[in-house]
Amino acid sequence: MTDTNALGQQQAAPLGVAVVGAGYWGPNLVRNFQSSPHFRLRWLCDLDVERARKVLGGYSTVQATADYAAVLADPEVDAVAVATPAGTHLDVALAAVRAGKHVLVEKPLAATYADGAVLVAEAEERGVTLMCDHTYCYTPAVGRIRELVHAGELGEVHFVDSVRINLGLVQKDIDVMWDLAPHDLSILDFILPEGVEPVAVAAHGADPIGAGQACVAYLTLQLSSGAIAHVHVNWLSPTKVRTTMVGGSKRTLIWDDLNPAQRVALFDRGVDLATPQELGVHERRSMQISYRTGDMIAPALPEKEALRSMVDEFAGAITEGRAPLTDGRAGLRVLDILEAASRSLEFKGAVVGLRTGH
Repeated sequence: MTDTNALGQQQAAPLGVAVVGAGYWGPNLVRNFQSSPHFRLRWLCDLDVERARKVLGGYSTVQATADYAAVLADPEVDAVAVATPAGTHLDVALAAVRAGKHVLVEKPLAATYADGAVLVAEAEERGVTLMCDHTYCYTPAVGRIRELVHAGELGEVHFVDSVRINLGLVQKDIDVMWDLAPHDLSILDFILPEGVEPVAVAAHGADPIGAGQACVAYLTLQLSSGAIAHVHVNWLSPTKVRTTMVGGSKRTLIWDDLNPAQRVALFDRGVDLATPQELGVHERRSMQISYRTGDMIAPALPEKEALRSMVDEFAGAITEGRAPLTDGRAGLRVLDILEAASRSLEFKGAVVGLRTGH
């Protein structure tokens, strides 16, 4: 006799997935795909097959290969996760899209906006999921910040201030802005309320150690609402700081990623301004400002690895046929800001407009 209850609760077959790239980020993806009930890892592809084998370990049933064509030819591979250098993202991801696979790409989506636009257009045309691994967006803290902002708990967003500094690994091929700012820009894109978006950016940078590219940079973004967002990235700081402040008309939120005891704090403190309608003719000349000092609360956050949540979102987007939270267009918007900020650096901090409404 068939157990209909058991059948009803039966899970859909896991999606076959291949990871391309066994370097810095690939092993993290391998671990999370292997532990996910939604996926079955079938391949790890790397030009250095021995490196791929080491990542998998001696007892793995996952196949290690340098033959990317063989991976794409496997009909049991539904999805491909790309963890190769940014300059190769277009070729590797485009081949997967054209093979009809769903694609996850580590940040940045591509090396240039033009490359990213090709990827997005091709994925949309072929009806496959294209997702950008903006990992920080899947942390419990950033998820809660997005919820609070979108629910109007902070009121209108007046400013966002983000600091990501450390004594960092000075990169040879990219400046500090392209290395660190994608994290902050992807978070900004993720948390801003509907209808509010960056419209222009000005960037200032310095290379005081003669590294050949900016080691310290400041980005100032104008938002469509009239608000402002600021990002400070730095490879030369002796201390590590990872903070984001979101100031609203009702409350201000501070996220300190290095404080596990209180990652997110919400302050009911700020400045209130009497509106012109409330003022007489003479009072309008000196607007009435009042300060409020209310409570501080620290919301409880679940403990869950960001990458695991990201992998779950990738599976959900594929099986439900919907756009993922950080889709290809989110990756494009980040590339747009980075390219505009690079142009601004060249022109000594000139304000550069962004493409809007991607």
